[in-house]
Amino acid sequence: MKAIQITEYGPPGVLRVAEIPDPHAGPGEIRIAVRASGLSAGDVRIRSGELRDVLPDVLPYLTGFDAAGVVDEVGEGVTGVRVGDEVFGGTSSAARGANSDYAVLSVWAAKPAAWSWEEAGGAAGSVETATRVFDRLAIGVGHTVLVHGAAGGVGTVAVQLAIARGAKVIGTAREHNHDLLRSLGAEPTTYGPGPAGRIPSTVDAVLDCAGGALPELVAIAGDPARVVTIVDFTANAHGVHFSHTAPIDGADTPAPHGLAIAAALADEGRLRIPVAASFPLTEAAAAHELSENRRTGGKIVLVNQSS
Repeated sequence: MKAIQITEYGPPGVLRVAEIPDPHAGPGEIRIAVRASGLSAGDVRIRSGELRDVLPDVLPYLTGFDAAGVVDEVGEGVTGVRVGDEVFGGTSSAARGANSDYAVLSVWAAKPAAWSWEEAGGAAGSVETATRVFDRLAIGVGHTVLVHGAAGGVGTVAVQLAIARGAKVIGTAREHNHDLLRSLGAEPTTYGPGPAGRIPSTVDAVLDCAGGALPELVAIAGDPARVVTIVDFTANAHGVHFSHTAPIDGADTPAPHGLAIAAALADEGRLRIPVAASFPLTEAAAAHELSENRRTGGKIVLVNQSS
């Protein structure tokens, strides 16, 4: 099968469309014929070499954690799903490989009818991440949440999941993405120095999806324990928790239960997955280039030709 692989660090052009053996579903897993899969910002950072000291010895590396498609294998012990079902979900952190013709999922939920394949293909990683962070911060009714970097793939989903929990959301983004944030229910404000002066109310918790501003975000929250970052490796220096599920020390417990919650919200018309752009699987390099340079909000996805 075709799969996107990183064999050396460098610009987007180092990505390979590799031919590798088909994977198969093990116990507790399913395999899908992929219709669409998400581009991971973490994979972009790995490919560039930015994370070579954090995640050494990972090459060759198969990209992609979230995908949607049609079940074609069901592993031992799996119930509630059968061949032919349409699902979205995620691979294990160790296996990855969702940017491919076939992907083995360790977590999944039924694909909402309201979502296109592109939306479903880019949903699982953002949903799990936002759910994991909001569970840690115990976000609920009456809270005010600041999402720093709210127009990206995780940020746009986090805004909606926080609102679904009964929270008010303030989101930072470039000004041309403010209408997108308003359409999702957030109150937008801009990036830049002095963010505290632009925040219109007291903030109970912060999800940092952008990085580079932890001292200011801690000051806004009033307590580093109320700030969680998913991107900034200087977190420890500021007393902030860095949330990840990578197979390295300090990994958080994943939040797969978020997928079923997200699917229910989507069926109620309360959760959509903004898609910034979609590319054929074979044009993954162009998708990575856009991810590094884009100014549009939402998730970038790769679409299989069979979709």
